Amino acid sequence: MNIEKVAARRLTAEEVSELGLQDDIFVSAEMDGLPLDCFAPAFLTEPGKNFEGGSFTARTIFDKEIQILPDNSEERGIWIADEAGEEIEVLRSAGVLLNLALFVPNGSKESLEALYAAARDAFGVGIVQRWSEEVVAVPDVKVDLYEEPIRGRKGANSQNRDRRALDIYPTRVRFLEPSDGWKFIVEPHKEVVDDTPTI
Repeated sequence: MNIEKVAARRLTAEEVSELGLQDDIFVSAEMDGLPLDCFAPAFLTEPGKNFEGGSFTARTIFDKEIQILPDNSEERGIWIADEAGEEIEVLRSAGVLLNLALFVPNGSKESLEALYAAARDAFGVGIVQRWSEEVVAVPDVKVDLYEEPIRGRKGANSQNRDRRALDIYPTRVRFLEPSDGWKFIVEPHKEVVDDTPTI
């Protein structure tokens, strides 16, 4: 792990209530039940003054949201950088996790292995790993993707929104999400023909 030692002090609930969204804090780096004996950089999800007796909510730089009661001695609490404080270990980002969907024209096992080998050469052996692999035959067609409101949605106005994304391959649609209250409509791709008369 990429850990950095930082001088910091633990804040009381009263001190946390004076913090804003822009203030850098440190909270427990524990994630998904995995106990990590260090802290992670974070920020409050809403100003501390909105604290109403419940727990404070912080989001770490690793996009993990946690609830904290600063005055609870059984919790790791909320910390802020302070040269006069004690030394804590802070977990820093050591890399980026990419979820990739690769389209390989006329893909074969050999071409996939060549892609994997090239990535390992570029970033280093042991760095690039295959977490899961799904090989799907992709028809060489394109579709038009529309977004329209879901019927019966409360508060829906009569104005229809119709967004078209051209040249989308069917497999890419699986990785897109419609707006809240809207659904996707997929139709065969039609070339846009401009029949405006010209002089």
